Amino acid sequence: MKTYNVVGIGNAIVDVFSQADDSFLELMGIEKGIMQLVEKKRGELLYAAMRNRVQAPGGSVANTLAGLGNLGLSTAFIGRVHDDALGHFYAKSMAENGTDFVNAPVPGGDLPTSRSMIFVSPDGERSMNTYLGISSELGPEDVSDHVAGRAEILFLEGYLYDKPKGKQAFERAAKLCQQNGGKAGIALSDPFCVDRHRDDFRRLVRDLDYVIGNEHEWCSLYQTDLSAALEQAAEDSGCVVCTRSGHDVILQMGDDQAVVPVRRVVPVDATGAGDQFAAGFLYGLATGQGLATAGRMGCVAASEVISHYGARPETDLKALFRKEGLI
Repeated sequence: MKTYNVVGIGNAIVDVFSQADDSFLELMGIEKGIMQLVEKKRGELLYAAMRNRVQAPGGSVANTLAGLGNLGLSTAFIGRVHDDALGHFYAKSMAENGTDFVNAPVPGGDLPTSRSMIFVSPDGERSMNTYLGISSELGPEDVSDHVAGRAEILFLEGYLYDKPKGKQAFERAAKLCQQNGGKAGIALSDPFCVDRHRDDFRRLVRDLDYVIGNEHEWCSLYQTDLSAALEQAAEDSGCVVCTRSGHDVILQMGDDQAVVPVRRVVPVDATGAGDQFAAGFLYGLATGQGLATAGRMGCVAASEVISHYGARPETDLKALFRKEGLI
């Protein structure tokens, strides 16, 4: 008996957005276009420097779940927030958007709810500076048998491997899901994350049912060019998905391969493009679509989210899928 179509496990992070030009990024020592982890003091400095802040519940996997909720699937999120104002904001916002936030805010301790300071450049690039806070304490005790074990699909966030407890939580959730007939997969998160955990991720590619990454992540994982990396990945994994910014998406499952064209658009804000691609792809997987259709769904969802500020869809994605003849 499955309770949820998709369960995600990852960092529960409040996203705080602000517009910033390149000169501001240089002045503040912010590397453009990537995600950097920061300590509490640095986080407080950057937060104070933000102008016209906009706040939203975030985290890569949580953003994907929001897209899946938009598409009408039942979802739950395994994450950890503190019993503070941001933590209650996060839990309430997830519930209001249709995703069960299954773990209550945690009282006590010195670690606050996690937050990411996201500076959006005029060209749509986002520079993320993330203070993990209490998310870094997510552990196997936060993973319930009745959540991970009752998921048709489990979606995991590679960033969890940065902490031993997160790794344990991750692996417990995947085991529970697969033992009960579900499919478990991962987003590789970023090339630096892959560099830090290459051996573990290579093992996961073999153990999990699907793996989503971009071309830089796949090349980093196998330390070779993209063609050779995807050939090796296809031998290792049940389903391999490779996104390439502005270029065709490559999907492979056994002998079945699909190459999905991408319509190039100038992004208003690139935040969440990968997260919403994952939402579209997982919707296709959950509803039994073929690789090409699932890939096209991912591209449509990603195109929607980069057309406005924020990492979550603002349009009915099913309506967009119908318009494209996908459903």
